[in-house]
Amino acid sequence: MPYTQFDRKKLKIHPLKNRKNKLKIEKIHVSPEAKAAKLNDYASEIVTETASRIRKARQNNKAVILAFGAHTIKNGLSPVIIRLMEKNFVTHLATNGAGIIHDWEFSFLGESGEDVKANVYDGCFGIWEETGRYINLAIAVGAYNKMGYGESVGAMIQNEELVIPYKDKLKADIASGSAKLCAAAADLLFLINEFNIPEGTTKIPHPWKKFSAQAAAYRMKIPFTGHPMFGHDIIYTHPLNYGAAIGRTAQRDFLSFAESVSKLDGGVYLSVGSAVMSPMIFEKAFSMAQNIALQSGKRIENHYICVVDLAESKWDWQKDGEPPQDNPAYYLRYCKTFSRMGGTMRYVSADNRDFLLTLLHELKSM
Repeated sequence: MPYTQFDRKKLKIHPLKNRKNKLKIEKIHVSPEAKAAKLNDYASEIVTETASRIRKARQNNKAVILAFGAHTIKNGLSPVIIRLMEKNFVTHLATNGAGIIHDWEFSFLGESGEDVKANVYDGCFGIWEETGRYINLAIAVGAYNKMGYGESVGAMIQNEELVIPYKDKLKADIASGSAKLCAAAADLLFLINEFNIPEGTTKIPHPWKKFSAQAAAYRMKIPFTGHPMFGHDIIYTHPLNYGAAIGRTAQRDFLSFAESVSKLDGGVYLSVGSAVMSPMIFEKAFSMAQNIALQSGKRIENHYICVVDLAESKWDWQKDGEPPQDNPAYYLRYCKTFSRMGGTMRYVSADNRDFLLTLLHELKSM
């Protein structure tokens, strides 16, 4: 028997301009030329080692993947990430659904970071028109255009528009009989009809798009993949949120991520401030990549993983292996998972601003 469903159409959706935000990108952004706070000796050694491995990887045309949590964007690090792309130091970026949203809100509004406690009390947390409408619509259009989750939003920011296909075109695609094309077209046609979405080009100015890592990646044709989880992000409160479109674009991004991981032998994987998303998608992607490599008599084993987070870990993962289950260190998911992935794994306890900025400076000085 089907369970009863919450009706999002009954929600009072609020204009994004009415929301008070804690963060303004013009104030918090980190310039690539800024001076980083001094890291401790161990962290400094790891930065130097990581930079050396990245340099070698890029000289040999190997993958350098940067996966990060939403606070990397909330901490204003998009200019540093963009500079890493511009200098060809990274070949793939990956973040979670919240990272996608904060990057978009900064580029559209110049602000992000609402007061969760106050807004939950007022019944408006996450229930914002522009964030929900534009990101969900970009994803639905992207699903139809065979684009990934991150690419769909990045294209909207960079082009400052969404191009909604005409109904007659969608109906023709549905009539074509091509299962994949038919399904995505039918989903988009449903949304257009259900929410009276105008066909053709809708201009969406993004006055602060120079701060968008997604837009920069789209512009430079560097994969920027989004790895959401249903219900984790504020776009799920909006009636335009459509599961099929989320699924199509997120699956495409996971497979794009796995393709990059398959090129990681001799490469570098940076996991910055992501306790769940990064280790979870990596272990599945790496297993698939290893499966393919072994079929041709090869093995992915010469890879370097650097994990960065604020939590301290006194356990030596490289020397002592995995701790017993009665040791609190066992429950540091990002350390435990990556320590199982072979290659060389390093863990650094540091502020992501200081680490990435120091890494960029180290790479430029080599």
